[in-house]
Amino acid sequence: MSLPGLPEPPPSGATALPPGTFDGQVVLVTGGGTGLGRAIAVEFGRLGARLVVASRSDDHLDQGRAALSELTAEVETVSCDIRDPDQVAAAFDAAEQRFGLPDVLINNAAANFPVPAEDMSPNAWRTVVDITLNGTFYCSRELARRHIAAGLPASIVNIGASYAWTGGPGFAHSAAAKAGVKNMVETLAVEWGPYGIQVNGLVPGLFPHEDMTADIQQNLSRTSDKDTCQPALRVGRLRELGWAATFLASPYARFISGHTLVVDGANWQRRLLTNSPVVPVREQMGRGPFDLG
Repeated sequence: MSLPGLPEPPPSGATALPPGTFDGQVVLVTGGGTGLGRAIAVEFGRLGARLVVASRSDDHLDQGRAALSELTAEVETVSCDIRDPDQVAAAFDAAEQRFGLPDVLINNAAANFPVPAEDMSPNAWRTVVDITLNGTFYCSRELARRHIAAGLPASIVNIGASYAWTGGPGFAHSAAAKAGVKNMVETLAVEWGPYGIQVNGLVPGLFPHEDMTADIQQNLSRTSDKDTCQPALRVGRLRELGWAATFLASPYARFISGHTLVVDGANWQRRLLTNSPVVPVREQMGRGPFDLG
């Protein structure tokens, strides 16, 4: 018997919120030039937001500006390595000079690549944790300090990962960092709520896109059929993640704070009735035996 799975969403270009929901508001998206960050920025742009895209890569900034300008949205791009608090402050300064103080911050920038823990170098660990966890805090802190000083409300959405709850074999560095990001959502929501700043998390499931890194695409290629491996019997559509982000940051979600919303068609909750044979992470990645030398 053929099963239908979850229905497809409305078509691309539809909006989940009333037109103009973000008119006059400034939305800063880190890592917003490509992939999931750009997909989120697009949906804010459709709803009238003025967009600030931050990235370390000039090429990514160019891609983001080109894609977002097609919406006739106002776009500013800023070069920023979020590991450096001074660069973060400079990015916010640039946003304020162009549009005004950002009302919404999407902490999307992160680093990640699959590697068995025994093969992971100290530099690889530091880099992923520094970008994913420390950078998210530096950006959040910068927004909060400016809004607390100005007496203005704001919304922060941190992009997380479901292995923050479960652990992530093959991604020990990223899983640990994302667990910290999830905890930060819950901590900062309480600290900054009295100032009118809501803090939430958004966890994407499998949303294939052309900007996925080669190693992640290679891992996905080992799965014969991505759709039938999901309880929804399909993967996510990029606009669905954008709609979730715009809702969490919208006036319609003002009483939602300290929450992490998982958008993955229930995939992370999937459990089998019987255990399949364990396949070591090295074997799943197509790596040979570990060599200490």
